[in-house]
Amino acid sequence: MSAVGTRVFVARLAETAVFDPLGDRVGRVRDVVVLMRPKGAPRAVGLVVEVPGRRRVFLPMTRITSIDAGQVISTGLVNMRRFEQRRMESLVVGELFDRVVAFADGSGSARIEDVSIEKQRNGDWMVDRLFVRRMQPSKSTLGLRRRGQSEVVDITEVLSLASTEQNQGAALLLAAYEDLKPADLAEALHDLSQERRIEVARALDDERLADVIEELPEDTQVEIMTALEPGRAADVLEAMQPDDAADLLHEMPDARASQLLGLMEPEDARDVQRLLAYDDYTAGGLMTTEPVVLAPETSIAAAMAHIRRADLPPALASMVFVVRPPLETPTGRFLGVVHFQRMLREPPHQSLGDVLDAVDHVGPSAPLAQVTRLLATYNLLALPVLDPDRRLLGAVSVDDVLDHMLPEDWREDDHVPDAPVGGESRG
Repeated sequence: MSAVGTRVFVARLAETAVFDPLGDRVGRVRDVVVLMRPKGAPRAVGLVVEVPGRRRVFLPMTRITSIDAGQVISTGLVNMRRFEQRRMESLVVGELFDRVVAFADGSGSARIEDVSIEKQRNGDWMVDRLFVRRMQPSKSTLGLRRRGQSEVVDITEVLSLASTEQNQGAALLLAAYEDLKPADLAEALHDLSQERRIEVARALDDERLADVIEELPEDTQVEIMTALEPGRAADVLEAMQPDDAADLLHEMPDARASQLLGLMEPEDARDVQRLLAYDDYTAGGLMTTEPVVLAPETSIAAAMAHIRRADLPPALASMVFVVRPPLETPTGRFLGVVHFQRMLREPPHQSLGDVLDAVDHVGPSAPLAQVTRLLATYNLLALPVLDPDRRLLGAVSVDDVLDHMLPEDWREDDHVPDAPVGGESRG
């Protein structure tokens, strides 16, 4: 049992493994939930724990028997329902890190870099200290802004944590979440308040934000893109897959969508506008205009280099589409495909044109049901979309099909049965 007076700094607690009493790993800590109170220090009511399947669940502090170096021991009773933040609750990593607070003695303000919680005699875990860096407005003689002094202060030395500056910043939160995949970071963002979510989105670079937005529910995508400056929003759209960008613009008001299209680079805008012309549930509406497209004389070694690109989705990396020039969609005449596994079996110097596979295809008006049947029948991860002249327009990947077949709220809803529930509610 954690002893009375045990103090834990949250930055060190994040990523800590959570175990049940038998020593089996339950998940890992992602954040600490604190209850903001009108008077007195915030009380830690539980942990946000990421369990297998990337699900984030709530583990009450009353279900924690021990917090030691490198591990948290729970009773083993975990409610598997997705964590949902409640009114008056705040996430320490997600919302308190980087927050600016004023000192009660009027000596200035500081930015929170860490928070500690301490176990009390009654078993409650209270926020007791803050690791802060004082705000330093003055500049050095070289014109460079000096970093303020860092110190640990008692919670009573600052004014209420409940208020926040309009521009809080997100450097520490992003540092804590640096290792997360886009889908995991999207999940973390979705748990934040709307204001905080937008602050964090603004702090991400264009490529990272584009990857994260593609993993968010549609209403949250629109919320973030509407809050961004038009020029920045257009840059993010350019960094997205054209089909995902088109889907997002479909959900936005016409005036805003037209404005962003006008701000995009002409080549990127042209691809997206072409996709917007198709119905959502057709091959044209589902396809991406950026599969791997190469000429028949390209060597297998060169083709392998193309599909190694880190930004290429796995489904599109499963095959190369071979065409006559031009190689940009709509291409010259489509010749066939070469699957990744086939390239592994052939000499690196062999030309793609010598190892072509025939594959079925669809036209841009083909319905979703036809696309799905062909993918399933031939065990494909991507399907070419051709025009009547056999020019390649794009490719439909299996992940895009799943996005359109699953319920609209699949990213938010709990579609997994509950594990045994520890029956207390959050305080």
